[in-house]
Amino acid sequence: MSHQIIKDLNSRYTTKMYDPSKRISAENMQVIKEALRMSASSINSQPWKFIIIESDEAKQRLHTTFENKFQFNQHHAKEASHIILLAYNPSFTKDQYKKVVDIEVSSGHLPAEMYDNMLNGGFTFAEMNTDETGFNGHWTKAQLYIALGNALHTLARLGIDSTPMEGVDAELIGETFKDELDGYICDVALAMGYHKEGEDYNYGLPKSRLPEDAIITVI
Repeated sequence: MSHQIIKDLNSRYTTKMYDPSKRISAENMQVIKEALRMSASSINSQPWKFIIIESDEAKQRLHTTFENKFQFNQHHAKEASHIILLAYNPSFTKDQYKKVVDIEVSSGHLPAEMYDNMLNGGFTFAEMNTDETGFNGHWTKAQLYIALGNALHTLARLGIDSTPMEGVDAELIGETFKDELDGYICDVALAMGYHKEGEDYNYGLPKSRLPEDAIITVI
């Protein structure tokens, strides 16, 4: 198929080796940041934080979080141009949602007279996924993966390689980046940059996906 979206998706793959000498431009980083910010989420909750690792000092901090497990991903911490720690709010509250609704009105998206309807009606979706302790991390984490998918396609459009990593130590990341996370939880990260010519065994291989009729039913 010749459509640009399909070309993008065919070109992206999980990069195994990065060239540490190649950096993502500041211009492209701004596009990536804005794409993350514009990601969709249930009731426009936006229950996330994105910690972007770009300095050598921050990369070293991330590198140390692999000391107990997932060492196969450790080299990305220093070799990739940038790494995003995608973090979710484990206890999204109505007061936090109120800040979202405030922006809905101030931006002109929501008529002021609809404020209470959106605040109370919208938050019902969060309440349905909140337990007696106030935990709704399963729901907020699901929103985070929408942003991850959006980022992957954005990177493909920009011609930037990427590696989504659930192989990260959430406990050590939580300790090492405690101040930046401020109570949010990071279970997944995204390495970004440019593959190392001749050393990335995953580069250029054909796609391996189930056929359309095995996963899509039109009724």
